[in-house]
Amino acid sequence: MASSNFAAGAYAAVQNVGGARPTPKVQAPQGAGGDFTRLLGQAIEDVGATGRRADAQAATVAAGHANVVDVVTAVAESETALQTMVAVRDRMISAYEEIMRMQI
Repeated sequence: MASSNFAAGAYAAVQNVGGARPTPKVQAPQGAGGDFTRLLGQAIEDVGATGRRADAQAATVAAGHANVVDVVTAVAESETALQTMVAVRDRMISAYEEIMRMQI
């Protein structure tokens, strides 16, 4: 049950990247694997922070107070971080499906 709560929190955090709502904190389940869940939670937080920085840069350029190059760089960093997170998610799902197909 704790694993599904963690997955739901992680999914919600990624879905809210760049949104107006605050990103919920990912809660690591109690028990084994805490280091990995902490690492994954921090990675999700970093992706969200990168998206928020890109939004802030876009808002400052819209107000005429920033350089367009800075905005393009921030958006590219945000896009790369999100693509990396999606690739990691896809690999994790693939690994989970492979484990579930194993016979015991």
